[in-house]
Amino acid sequence: MRRTAILLATVLLAVGAVGCSKSDDEKAKDCGTALTERTGSDSADTPTVSEAEERVDALDKTLAGMVRSGYESVAKDAADTLERKTKEGGGRPEECEPLSKDEYTSLHMAKAIDGLGWTDKDGEFDKLKMVESLGD
Repeated sequence: MRRTAILLATVLLAVGAVGCSKSDDEKAKDCGTALTERTGSDSADTPTVSEAEERVDALDKTLAGMVRSGYESVAKDAADTLERKTKEGGGRPEECEPLSKDEYTSLHMAKAIDGLGWTDKDGEFDKLKMVESLGD
């Protein structure tokens, strides 16, 4: 009887803890909010991890295409600009601790891309805006 009560209490505590935990999207939103000020991004820009990965992948593909087309210096300028932007503001915010290193890196880069003004009204990476900003 006593073992059953202890087992039942343990199960209830475990279920309660799982029920109170945040979803991955909520964790990403919390992290994105913490990154908003340090990246200069729009506070309305709250990508999920998968949306952040898509934005970063679009930038990677654009930079690779630029290198293949002979625009290495422009691609390097863009990569250097993004790197500087991601280094602003210090280390990893506490709100981002629940994310894996890869998830955090994607989200941080995606927020920095937005902070640089390289996204369109839908939050998608916009290579024309990137190139125009590098010319300033």
